[in-house]
Amino acid sequence: MTEKELREYIRMNYPKENEANEWKEFKNLKNDFNGKEKNDIISYVSGIANMDGGNLVIGVVDQTLEIVGTDTYNYDTDVAKLRIKDQCANVPTDGLAIDEYITDDTQKTVWVIHIPKHLPRLPVYAHSKAFQRIGSSLIDITKDRMDAILFEPVPNDTDWTAEILPQATIDSLDPEAIKKAREGYKRYKPKNAELCDQWDDFTFLNKAHITIDGKITRAALILLGKEENEWMINPCVCKVRWCLKTLDNQNKDYEIYSMPLILAVDELASNIRNTKVRFLRPGSMQPDMPRRYDDFTLREPLCNCIAHQLWTAGTRIEVVEFEDDHLIFQNYGPFIPSSVMQVVMNDSPSSYYLNPFLVEAMRNVDLIDTEGGGIRHLFKLQRERMFPMPEYDINDGKVKLTITGHVGNKAYADLLIEHPELTLEEVVYLDCIAKKHPERLSSTQIQKLVDRDLIVRNGEEWLVMGENPTTNPTTNPTTNPTTNPTTRSLPTIQVKRLLEVMGDEEYSSSQLRTMVGLKDKNYFTEKYLNPAIESGLVLMAYPEQKNHRNQRYRKA
Repeated sequence: MTEKELREYIRMNYPKENEANEWKEFKNLKNDFNGKEKNDIISYVSGIANMDGGNLVIGVVDQTLEIVGTDTYNYDTDVAKLRIKDQCANVPTDGLAIDEYITDDTQKTVWVIHIPKHLPRLPVYAHSKAFQRIGSSLIDITKDRMDAILFEPVPNDTDWTAEILPQATIDSLDPEAIKKAREGYKRYKPKNAELCDQWDDFTFLNKAHITIDGKITRAALILLGKEENEWMINPCVCKVRWCLKTLDNQNKDYEIYSMPLILAVDELASNIRNTKVRFLRPGSMQPDMPRRYDDFTLREPLCNCIAHQLWTAGTRIEVVEFEDDHLIFQNYGPFIPSSVMQVVMNDSPSSYYLNPFLVEAMRNVDLIDTEGGGIRHLFKLQRERMFPMPEYDINDGKVKLTITGHVGNKAYADLLIEHPELTLEEVVYLDCIAKKHPERLSSTQIQKLVDRDLIVRNGEEWLVMGENPTTNPTTNPTTNPTTNPTTRSLPTIQVKRLLEVMGDEEYSSSQLRTMVGLKDKNYFTEKYLNPAIESGLVLMAYPEQKNHRNQRYRKA
């Protein structure tokens, strides 16, 4: 085909640059196959593969699609594929292909490299790093994208907890644990209660989906197994460590709980120092004296840790009790729902579980709620006590949940009493203000609290209505403090995050917003972009025309 025909062919088949298509004016494959990081072929192979796969068109000019051709050096397409496989760790071989086009009239060579999607849970690396595409930009892979790959649900993937243990028998299980499981099954399925009493152990365990055809699974051993049989599930560490600490982080006591974990849940919960806390309601002479933690609050988080633990990692579950203050539950593995707030606000269950066989078994013996209500109920229980909302910290392959066992911000608690009509959503927003984390909220969410007369601004500080200020106002409450140079401070967390994802290129506002993982345009502009510009850390391509239709941003 002619050069004009080839240009039209490319325009029709690879119409725009995005996560799936990249046009590059690489003129010499000798230098461009393994050249500068983020500006060579293997970098783009990594970035495209780590999304959903796509195409890299070599020998055309970005945007104009002018055919300039490329010097293939000594490479043919087969040699080039071998070079890609050699330089890109984990790149799939199936689907990796290169089409070569040589124009009839001008003898210019264009290559189209077809890049397959990464294999399940295997990111593709180049230059010993993983990259990803955001729009038409190539960036270092974000933590969220890396986690999405590492913990990707795999259709027909082998469930480790469902595998049979040939060496295990019914005698490998604890009789008291089986009895406990029966009690839970009858609560969960009361219609089968009478039948359950008639079943032998094999029948019951099969009916509860704990065993398979009378054969002992790893899930059965985790929940019901005798402690001495833990060796059967090596390298799994089937233990929960409880530790008691003082508020200044000094260890006071600890205990290790082992199999069967169905009994360990109750044993650990009863060991928590669940003392009463005094709270005086406004206008009342008689204080409330609730327990620090509801029974559900002690058991549900631990059961979730068991259900969602990445057992093959060889790590134990951790429960840390800080005296008369808060509890921490921690397990190793991903937080499967897309976000905590989605579960809390929408009461929506997850469609995928890391250990589906174990999860079903725990549901059938009434240990966990798989309908999405468990996490939401934790939030509702804290609200009933006027206590701070639960805190989830999802980092470094771990899920850490903190539950506070006392009134944190008195003004916040008083508002919950005064406004029982507040939705759980509004309470969560208010909790962010009470904890001095307004950056977690969008401008729209903050305005919603302002309109309800729930919060007020004191200079640079947002306060829960009725709260004593911790700082003196330095600006007019109606002004945005970020616009006042006298109150400018060190880069915020949001600005630091923005700078981390930015490379050396220029980006549009929408590209940057996508790169930091936000959808709310106003919140991104207010909390990320404007502070970065005002601090001189990000520069505009058109500084005199802030709203220029081609406005782009780059690091200073």
